[in-house]
Amino acid sequence: MGSRDADIDFTFTDPITVRVALNALARVGWSMDVSAGSLSYMINDADDMYEWYSSSPGNTGEVLARLDAPDNLPYTVAVDVYHPEAGTGGMLVFMPGRTKVSFVPTIDRRSVPAAPEFTDLAWYLHALVPAFVGTGLAGYEAMEIKH
Repeated sequence: MGSRDADIDFTFTDPITVRVALNALARVGWSMDVSAGSLSYMINDADDMYEWYSSSPGNTGEVLARLDAPDNLPYTVAVDVYHPEAGTGGMLVFMPGRTKVSFVPTIDRRSVPAAPEFTDLAWYLHALVPAFVGTGLAGYEAMEIKH
């Protein structure tokens, strides 16, 4: 049967911080995912280890400061986000330099009603692109691949 990978890659004219991206998404109903009772985030370090961390929801400011720290700019960082009203979410992955950000629908992925084996990337684009328009969004590319 194989697996499917879906993502939307966003390109920004200038580096975007995790805080700015999350503030933009919050205006359209997204927030850091706390469905498991904690905030989940990742930092790829100098040893090229993708380390996932958990923190209490009350530590959002500290988590954002850590992700946006100048020392982490050369590394990939990620945070789980969720849209409670829509009941779906995923992972926002900020690439080194922060002009490229990927969204990977991993939490209760929405599928195309007439073709449930495919991800409803149009829904995610409609839910994400307007939020990023005012943050220097230069473009995006959406794709889904079966492996």
